[in-house]
Amino acid sequence: MVHSNPTRSTAIPPRNAGTSTGQPPHLLVVDDEPNIRDLLAASLRFAGFEVSVAANGNEALRAATENTPDLMVLDVMLPDMDGFTVTRSLRGRGHTIPVLFLTARDDVADKVAGLTVGGDDYVTKPFSLEEVVARIRAILRRAGRTDDDDSSLISYGDLELDEDSHEVRRAGTVVELSPTEYKLLRYLMVNAGRVLSKAQILDHVWEYGWIGEPAIVESYVSYLRRKLDVPGPDGAALPQIIQTKRGFGYQLRLPR
Repeated sequence: MVHSNPTRSTAIPPRNAGTSTGQPPHLLVVDDEPNIRDLLAASLRFAGFEVSVAANGNEALRAATENTPDLMVLDVMLPDMDGFTVTRSLRGRGHTIPVLFLTARDDVADKVAGLTVGGDDYVTKPFSLEEVVARIRAILRRAGRTDDDDSSLISYGDLELDEDSHEVRRAGTVVELSPTEYKLLRYLMVNAGRVLSKAQILDHVWEYGWIGEPAIVESYVSYLRRKLDVPGPDGAALPQIIQTKRGFGYQLRLPR
């Protein structure tokens, strides 16, 4: 399943994410599920990328060799060979194409295996389209395959988060956050509009090594709310942007 936010037109803002040649980065999306593959391809094209697709590992190897994409979005579970084998084969042939894994498997061994064979990052299903786009832009930036000066900026409403400087601003006011508060806010922002459970937040913010109580999420949401409670340009209080969905989790959403 893929989560998206079709009601908010700025969910995946199109950008001039060009390469140094002025052309948009070329992505290869590999997934055997047509619905996911088509939705990803359409969303990534809207975000400003050139996209081609493949339905299995052999198609992916052929397309990667013939077309040399700037990045591959690769499902781990494919019908002919898994994504790890595809990546291992590419690396063995000397291809350095960055790889973002899509996986429904969420245990430590699989995550380590994906990074060990040469993957650059991973997203666990179900995922938000906003998160996939943000991770793709971060990988391309690290790999030097984009000249988009604005690709480090994530924004939602009056919130801005700069991934290069790690600076957060609300209504123009700089908000000082701890590293954990920053990671929590970033996860909420790339999933804006989506209700996130405590378990999902723990997995993505504290990651798989956390052995403490889920109540830590409540504490950090409270810290974050207090820090984001800054006055607006006219001195009036800004609305609460982190919403609680009792029994479900938390959601970054602008008041209606």
